[in-house]
Amino acid sequence: MNRRLRCYDCGTAYEVDDRKRCECGEPLWFDADTIEFEWPDSAWSAGMWRYADVLPVSDPVGLPPGATPLVRADGLDEYAGCALYLKNEAQNPTGSFKDRGSAVGVGYALRTGRKWVGAVSHGNMALSTSAYAASAGLECAVFVPADTPKGRLELIARHDPRIFRVEGDYGTLYERTLSIDSDVTFVNSDTPLRVAGQKTVAYEIVEQLQPDGPDAIVLPVSSGGQASAVWKAVRELEAAGLIDEPPRLYLVQAASCDPVATAYREDEPTVRPVTADETIAVSIANGDPPSGTRALAAARSTGGAVVSVSDDEIHEAMDRLSTGAGISVEPSSAVTLAGVRRLSRSNAIGADETAVLILTGSGYTERYDGEVRSRTIDLPSLDRELSHVTAR
Repeated sequence: MNRRLRCYDCGTAYEVDDRKRCECGEPLWFDADTIEFEWPDSAWSAGMWRYADVLPVSDPVGLPPGATPLVRADGLDEYAGCALYLKNEAQNPTGSFKDRGSAVGVGYALRTGRKWVGAVSHGNMALSTSAYAASAGLECAVFVPADTPKGRLELIARHDPRIFRVEGDYGTLYERTLSIDSDVTFVNSDTPLRVAGQKTVAYEIVEQLQPDGPDAIVLPVSSGGQASAVWKAVRELEAAGLIDEPPRLYLVQAASCDPVATAYREDEPTVRPVTADETIAVSIANGDPPSGTRALAAARSTGGAVVSVSDDEIHEAMDRLSTGAGISVEPSSAVTLAGVRRLSRSNAIGADETAVLILTGSGYTERYDGEVRSRTIDLPSLDRELSHVTAR
């Protein structure tokens, strides 16, 4: 089990020291030696921990994420324009793909003796991190934008984290938590621990489809962390000799906020921030993605692409998934079906090819009438406020 960190771009390696960024500025991920890796004999009931040999921690925490179903959705083939499979990540314990990274992050905090974990999130990741922290008996600090809807806060509050509604720029908040000197293990959306856990979704896809692999994997992109994770898995499985022809990675964004797609269309080497307009795909409306350039590299290096779709297309895709496959997903997941339809119409994905859509989160929402404990702070006071609660 290799716990060294490496930069995907310049190749610089670091011994693990809670570092998140390379000196060149690009995000890091964990090395994993997969030359001798083989499909495990352990039961699927172990979830993603079947792949403990390629993770930075090996002790399960809470309900095991992973082992989510891969469903053949032939009723959507004509609409999609290809043979379609759905990887339903909504069946993870808290209803989203975030559980994979949260379990690794909380497990790492336990192994290193940390008492606190934290996350900067609009919703799913905050919920997931706080749930896994609760299962491990750890404290959790969650930082959300000040205008986060009450309904989302109610769901996060179920696991009793310290919730901070932060007034100020979200991107600045995200980066501040990665460099802050504290006893909190932050597991933000593109950090090495989260990427390590989330790569297991691609391990499962390839194993579930063997001996034939998918021609394409289609997924939403926001911070770029999940795209980075899938790309990392593809590289590792190729090194292990378990895939002969790596799947092409296709990333999809909402047209109202598509910095990665813009860079791809304009053949730019790096992703630049954009001003986000309103979209129903709120969870992926990230105008300044911290791993945007890494996600761009993932699409290009695998022969894939990055596309954006309108809110009307997203609405239609949600309806099709609900009525054609019986799966309700949030708008940020439905972009995948809208995206594959657009890609097949441009012949980027052939009618005789197989595409897997990663559906990242559930479209079902439950009400919660309990009290929400939170406090509003401004960005400059983040260090002081965090130190205040962790010192108790």
